[in-house]
Amino acid sequence: MLDVIIVGAGPAGLSAALMLGRCRRYVLVCDSGQPRNASSRAVHNFLTRDGISPKEFRQIGRDQLQPYTNVELRATTVTEAVREGNSFAVKLADNSIHTARSLLLATGLIDTLPNIEGFSQFFGAGVYSCPYCDAWELRDQPLAVFGQGAAGEALALQLLQWSRDIVLCTNGPSQLDAREIAFLTHHEIRICEEPIARLEGFDQQLERIVFADGSVLPRRALFLQTKPQRRVELLEKLGLKMPERYQQPIAPGVFMAGDVYQTRWVSGAVADGAELGVLINKELQKEDLTRSYRSFKEE
Repeated sequence: MLDVIIVGAGPAGLSAALMLGRCRRYVLVCDSGQPRNASSRAVHNFLTRDGISPKEFRQIGRDQLQPYTNVELRATTVTEAVREGNSFAVKLADNSIHTARSLLLATGLIDTLPNIEGFSQFFGAGVYSCPYCDAWELRDQPLAVFGQGAAGEALALQLLQWSRDIVLCTNGPSQLDAREIAFLTHHEIRICEEPIARLEGFDQQLERIVFADGSVLPRRALFLQTKPQRRVELLEKLGLKMPERYQQPIAPGVFMAGDVYQTRWVSGAVADGAELGVLINKELQKEDLTRSYRSFKEE
């Protein structure tokens, strides 16, 4: 039996695997090859790795696990997960069954984008969700914000740190009151309520926003707040729900790390994975010592 099965080999999952590998735990890491940042061109705000491509970052993580022969990486999907007493059984896409004492879900998020032509095409190449991740490269460039109400206003004001040429595109009524409109106007942020027909660009790079009335707004990039959906299918198959407040483990033997539990940057996900690796090892060690102590008392 394995010590831990990790579902997801993003920053959190790989970091946990490294920590557990160094704790001499037997670990199986399963990854479906669908990372949240697949469309991103670079990782930022990570000391020593600023500007690295997400693909290269993940490959370095995999390479650094190779010395730990007690850690196995598989490119596969986990289709089922059930509790069997004090352990867990998972079924993989090839129908093989593997058992472990603990289960770490690092399955991440899926970003839900507006159902408008061009948003998915340019996501990561002109359409972004995180100013802290991507706005520096677009400093002093003409930017757009997609959003309505207080959330749209807040994002537009936030981007003033990087550019003074900002248009808030609300894709219909702005849902802003007179005070909010006046404050945006004070900061020379224009508001466009015309519905968006599509985004256009060249060579996988956003260049313009085309509105339903045929008007065109040249923009270097568009920022929006996506609607991330947690990948919690396995959690539900275990009969569990997302905790209302942070707790680890979320149920006996079940842990969660990274974006699926608390949204973080890559650097935060790596830290989260390492912390969970330590916690899981401590929990397993506690079980081992408790079992050993009981045997000792019976001698």
